[in-house]
Amino acid sequence: MTKIVFFGTPDFVLPVLENLHSNFEVVAVVTQPPKPVGRKQILTPSSVAVWAQQKGIQIFDGSPKEILQPIKELGAIVAVVAAYGKIIPGDLLNIFPSGMINVHFSLLPRYRGASPVEAAIASGDEKTGITIIKLDKGLDTGPIIHQSEEPILENDTKETLRTRLFKKTAKILVEILPSCLDNKIELKPQDNSKATYTTLIEKEHGFIPPEYVQAALDGKTLDVEWPTPFIKGFVRKPSPSSMEHFIRALSPWPTASTEVAKNDMQHTTKRIKLLKAHIEDGKLVLDQVQLEGKNQVSWKQFKEGYPKAKF
Repeated sequence: MTKIVFFGTPDFVLPVLENLHSNFEVVAVVTQPPKPVGRKQILTPSSVAVWAQQKGIQIFDGSPKEILQPIKELGAIVAVVAAYGKIIPGDLLNIFPSGMINVHFSLLPRYRGASPVEAAIASGDEKTGITIIKLDKGLDTGPIIHQSEEPILENDTKETLRTRLFKKTAKILVEILPSCLDNKIELKPQDNSKATYTTLIEKEHGFIPPEYVQAALDGKTLDVEWPTPFIKGFVRKPSPSSMEHFIRALSPWPTASTEVAKNDMQHTTKRIKLLKAHIEDGKLVLDQVQLEGKNQVSWKQFKEGYPKAKF
């Protein structure tokens, strides 16, 4: 049976890992080391590490230098990478006879980098896709093994779209991997001239200036540039639709947020998370919000509690 090493970290990659395990021999997983979680900062292993431990599969979470030789000795012919979360150095790229295969959720070369799902929703795209490439030393620049389109639904958030893409990828990988290993799939080079790039999303990237939010609630589009911080070079105008896309793109983390004055004292503002919204009659309508230090409530409940609140 074909021996595979899997590189991945979060829980949402488990459908891919589980399907590979059912059809091939996963001899090891490479994942990020345990991290502090929760208020008590308890050191917690990744979801992939927990899965591997339950299956009795070897786990590697050290530096590339530490894991290089032990992985080499396993005799795996290929590695599959899905949401690993780290750049893979050239030394690791070269130890697998059939190379390393990477899953990326965009229609490459569009949205290379760390946040392709969020970028597609925030940009207002009607579709995205699954691209499986053979890894090289560049950032998502390797030749394409497989590419398929996926529509972005009107209510898709980062979480719902990503979950759907991983479930489909789990089936696709099992179908194409044998032909790929037998060199029966023609690799397609990417057109680098059409490349766009995304970055890792930080918590502060979700902030929306309050005047932009108020304008969207009023159904207005402001004639100013609003850069999307995690898409390099991408700028939109603040509008009801661009705001609604942005809120969905960052759900459930880090969530879109703004500042609100709870009363007429404008200098006493608090951060408020914009958890869910929709468009109605050309206006942004907030559905669920969460004031700093409070529980999540409906926008109606918030307005009842703070009738003089202003953005």
